[in-house]
Amino acid sequence: MARPVKKRKINCNPTSYYFKPRGISLSDLDEIELAQDELESIRLADLNGLFQEDAAAKMLVSRATFGRIIVRAHKKIADAIINGKAIRISESFPQSIKDKSRQTDSNCGSRSEVGLRKNKCKKCLSSTKE
Repeated sequence: MARPVKKRKINCNPTSYYFKPRGISLSDLDEIELAQDELESIRLADLNGLFQEDAAAKMLVSRATFGRIIVRAHKKIADAIINGKAIRISESFPQSIKDKSRQTDSNCGSRSEVGLRKNKCKKCLSSTKE
């Protein structure tokens, strides 16, 4: 039996979840799914220029695991670009993602971002739980 997947910290929230090559109709298009952790690894290493060890620490995974994630991501993106495939970014988030939804505090009425963990209202310091 395989080990369960370790929770990963992901802070990337893309503005688009689908990219396709121009000139190919959707009915003729093959699709590749890029997982959220793969997108986050691309953001940290390629866009932000972090070394693998630093990026791995931000995602709360080992450097070796980060290396495997980014290799998978690079292969998928290269396949899509070279072979004219669409890239669909997975919209199912790992449990560890900080859900940046807004919630109204029941005590003071202020609105603030809340995550998956127990939070304290910044205005009245009451505990809120999503």
